Amino acid sequence: MGDPMADAVRERDAGETGKTGPEGAEQQGGRRAQRPFWQELPILVVVALVLALLLKTFLLQAFSIPSGSMQNTLQLGDRVLVDKLTPWFGAEPERGEVVVFHDPDGWLDEPLDDPNPLQTALGFIGLLPPDGEKNLIKRVVGVGGDTVECQDDGPLKVNGKALDEPYVFPGNTPCSSDGRGGRFKVTVPEGMLWMMGDHRQDSEDSRYHQDDENGGFVPVGAVVGRAVVVGWPVTRWATLPVPDAFDDVPAAPARR
Repeated sequence: MGDPMADAVRERDAGETGKTGPEGAEQQGGRRAQRPFWQELPILVVVALVLALLLKTFLLQAFSIPSGSMQNTLQLGDRVLVDKLTPWFGAEPERGEVVVFHDPDGWLDEPLDDPNPLQTALGFIGLLPPDGEKNLIKRVVGVGGDTVECQDDGPLKVNGKALDEPYVFPGNTPCSSDGRGGRFKVTVPEGMLWMMGDHRQDSEDSRYHQDDENGGFVPVGAVVGRAVVVGWPVTRWATLPVPDAFDDVPAAPARR
């Protein structure tokens, strides 16, 4: 005659290790429904690509610096991260910000190399700079209503205030002294920006395009976003704050 207590223990152990009935079938079915990792990998890749596309479209995008026009703030080959989110909330560029913008009217004359399919795909999702786009990067000097002027070697003035510009490339004067762009006085129309590079003697910016369809001004709508961080190379990692050179610039006079 068997031991009732031992039989109960055996039945309990059997129930825990191999449940039967609806509950056991549900657990076994759940284990059978799990996919191998290689089957889930395509789904994970798609999700990652969608997230990267959303990030590039609405938040941040990487851009490569193609020239020395923003030295020493930015060097040739630097990769900057551009804030694309703020403009979605109606904010417009402010004086002193470094911004990326679409070529407003043939500022970039040189033809661009056609990207290969892989570069196109990676650029589309923001993993590479969009080399197929004609974009520029400069500093905002004047916004709508501002009067920007310079005579030969400077200083550069905004609304009559002479600027102290420590970010200008060492050895450069605040304005060009080679007869091109060295003398100007402009009033920025509403909805427009006056752009200048930090390497003043090596930047074909608003000064040199006053005969284009926009008078050298850049439409606010052409701005992609504000450059906020130098992300590459890692040895040059740095934020790009707005300098205090514009803090004391008076507001533009109201137009009648």
